[in-house]
Amino acid sequence: MKTGSAVAIGVAAVIAIAAAFYMIDIDQTEEARLPDVEVNVEGGQLPEFDAEVGSVELTEETATVKVPDVDVEMKDAEITVPGIEVTPPEDAGTETAADN
Repeated sequence: MKTGSAVAIGVAAVIAIAAAFYMIDIDQTEEARLPDVEVNVEGGQLPEFDAEVGSVELTEETATVKVPDVDVEMKDAEITVPGIEVTPPEDAGTETAADN
């Protein structure tokens, strides 16, 4: 059951990422320009730090615990699952940066 859930989550993530590329159509409407800046800099010095840190140690031990013994009967059932329909913008992918 865990493998099926992991696969379903993985497929949903791939679909969401793929949909993100087609759901957004961004067009540049104005050219970028860097600001005019004059820089007058003198040498500086980085701070020094002394740090004392604790330690974390991972240990392992054997313990006896009570675990339930459960029998599960599997049967087929018809259910409704969610779906996704992606409609990209009409001019998506038809214009390149060279066209601008």
